Amino acid sequence: MKRTVRTAAVLSAAALVMAGCAGGGDDEPAGGGATAGDGGTTTLVVGASPVPHAEILQFVKDELAADAGLDLQIEEFTDYVLPNTALAEGELDANYFQHLPYFEAQVEEQGFDFDHFEGVHIEPYGLYSETVESVEDIPDGGTIGITNDPGNQARALDLLVEAGLITLADTEGDPTLLDIEENSKNLEFVETAPEQLVVSLQDVDAAIINGNFALEAGLNPAEDSLVLESGEDNPYANFLAVRSEDKENEAIVTLDELLHSDEVKAFIEERWPAGEVLPAF
Repeated sequence: MKRTVRTAAVLSAAALVMAGCAGGGDDEPAGGGATAGDGGTTTLVVGASPVPHAEILQFVKDELAADAGLDLQIEEFTDYVLPNTALAEGELDANYFQHLPYFEAQVEEQGFDFDHFEGVHIEPYGLYSETVESVEDIPDGGTIGITNDPGNQARALDLLVEAGLITLADTEGDPTLLDIEENSKNLEFVETAPEQLVVSLQDVDAAIINGNFALEAGLNPAEDSLVLESGEDNPYANFLAVRSEDKENEAIVTLDELLHSDEVKAFIEERWPAGEVLPAF
């Protein structure tokens, strides 16, 4: 790597989820608007999942943003619903937590007038268990926790196909649980909100967990998963999403450029050296 970056660990702030909105603290802006400050600095309010998104944004805030004329205010969310709602309502200037299939499903379902930039990182999806050490050890009639989020359920099912646990019928759109064709172990699937899958591990034989929630729970996808999604040609890169009217906003474009910088790539590779999080550029 040609450039040197500071590799001290960046601690994410306490998770913030507000009922129906994403307001800041007393010393932060209450909403979005890419406000201009003293000395030509522009404040951007960006919503993000705590890990790894907010950590990556914190690195940008600490190391790169000031020189680029930006002041980042990072709002953390622990679910996948409120960040898009807050963006649509103008309480955020951008959010950074989602991949393209989820984004497209939400835009279609909710009618959001959103656009997005290119992917920044990938969090490989994994199958985890507290009771078995291999896929082969999952018992007949066992229970598998799976997301109830349509934007990620197809991804989870593809991982189960890769693990040899099921096969899927051919479908025109994304497969669902109804499209399972062969289930030789007669597995039972328990649909759960994605943020609750880590908690559900104690109640099921295995669960397919999003990379960010696994990391937040102290799981290492590269070491603790029974099966881990490949990062090669992976379509689930997470990106910066914005309202369509702000896609050309100079400050937001600058933030996206920083997120695709050599410094950020080096930070991701050094912060998660086992491939728990992978650069997408």
